Amino acid sequence: MSDEQPARDPIGEDARIDALEARLKAAREREEERNRPSGTVEADANYRMGNKVLAELLGGIGGGAFIGWVIDRFAGTTPWGLLVVMALGIFIAFRNIIRMGSSSK
Repeated sequence: MSDEQPARDPIGEDARIDALEARLKAAREREEERNRPSGTVEADANYRMGNKVLAELLGGIGGGAFIGWVIDRFAGTTPWGLLVVMALGIFIAFRNIIRMGSSSK
């Protein structure tokens, strides 16, 4: 083949390159450790529970208000249908939130 020497020595023979590779490996390990999520399981569970509570509150108030408004429009009982059904929706939302809290412990 060819009798020419390679332009540079193989990587394993230079101490500076070995030291650089070791430093790069250590830096990658530190970066992975720094970016690794910690405690996300508990945070995710709390986030989901908060979303459920918010959905119950909004659904109870909004759904009750809408159904009460529809009853008022057709029955002509303004504002009593809205107030009664919205209060019922709020009561049911709080009951569901209390059930979620007592069942998760």
